[in-house]
Amino acid sequence: MTGERVLCAMSGGVDSSVSAALLKDAGYQVVGAMMRFWPDDKRVDTFDTCCSPDAAYEARRVAEQVGVPFYLLDYREQFQRHIALPFIEEYARGRTPNPCVNCNTKVKFDELVKKAKMLGCRYVATGHYVKRVENGRGEVEFWRGDDPRKDQTYFLWGTPKGALPYILFPVGELEKPRVREIAEARGLVTARKPESQNICFVPGKVQDYVAEQLPQSQGLIREIKTGEVVGEHLGTQFYTLGQKKGLGLYQSHRVRHVVHLDPETNTVWVGDYEDCLWPGLRAEAANYLLDLAELPREVEVQVRYRTKPVKATVIRADESGFELRFEEPQFAVAPGQSAVLYAGPRLLGGGLIADHRRELPMIQAPAQKRSTVSLS
Repeated sequence: MTGERVLCAMSGGVDSSVSAALLKDAGYQVVGAMMRFWPDDKRVDTFDTCCSPDAAYEARRVAEQVGVPFYLLDYREQFQRHIALPFIEEYARGRTPNPCVNCNTKVKFDELVKKAKMLGCRYVATGHYVKRVENGRGEVEFWRGDDPRKDQTYFLWGTPKGALPYILFPVGELEKPRVREIAEARGLVTARKPESQNICFVPGKVQDYVAEQLPQSQGLIREIKTGEVVGEHLGTQFYTLGQKKGLGLYQSHRVRHVVHLDPETNTVWVGDYEDCLWPGLRAEAANYLLDLAELPREVEVQVRYRTKPVKATVIRADESGFELRFEEPQFAVAPGQSAVLYAGPRLLGGGLIADHRRELPMIQAPAQKRSTVSLS
């Protein structure tokens, strides 16, 4: 499809820089674009490594080096609506969000695909380490990238199925060292730029940022088996499932983990390691990258980005969500995180892990009202 017009999302990093260069070499008509997320009153230490004013400058320089036009697109309002605000709202609900999934789903592969069509581009390209594969029926599938250390399919499960044919991944079949070699050989200004590891809009630690947005609300820490009060906390938003450090249970010789968070009663439930093992999960807000009727009964599921996929059986699957039973119980499957489905290297779709609705001990614990979330 060389000669076609393609909008290449350029973040100011080496992966998207090389993507633009490879597309140009292949004969595409490349238009470079960066999505502006940072607000006018950008805080110190936010949007510094990626998606920053400096990154926009570097992306523009790369576009000049490659010889393609470059545009800075204003997506500040969409970023606040789809990414920043839901991030805090999820913590207020006792869940653990993944803003990068939302960014790809709601902005990059939804809003940006629409923008590409407006600019007369047939394709959108990104620097994700994902493979674009056409099956025997000519349908586009997303497969794991060839560099297992960099594979990013986990973050793309929410891509609208109809958008798949219009997305390209130029570095999906390359390993990271090779990408840097290409950048060095071409003299790209981003060749040695370090990778971004933090959440772009969060300055410092996530807990400190959440504390600024959600007021502290003292509550009880209870034992999951008995309902016994074993400590106090300053808000369920400061905890996540499986957590064992920072509970303040110094008087106990037992290692306890967070098993369940209940914002309605402002209770943190703790228990033993075994109490954190899940036999399966229920997911909501599902998205499938194939026809639902073709979803296999036996799949692999990945419940965190850095964990290995595990075998699971699909108990139920419909347009709203799915239920899985793990081949072996899994530790601390956190609501709000993504359950991503695979068949070997092929990405099938995914959903947001929902609350496990476990049975709790009968206790007398009056509900406490939480403050309303409000972000400017």
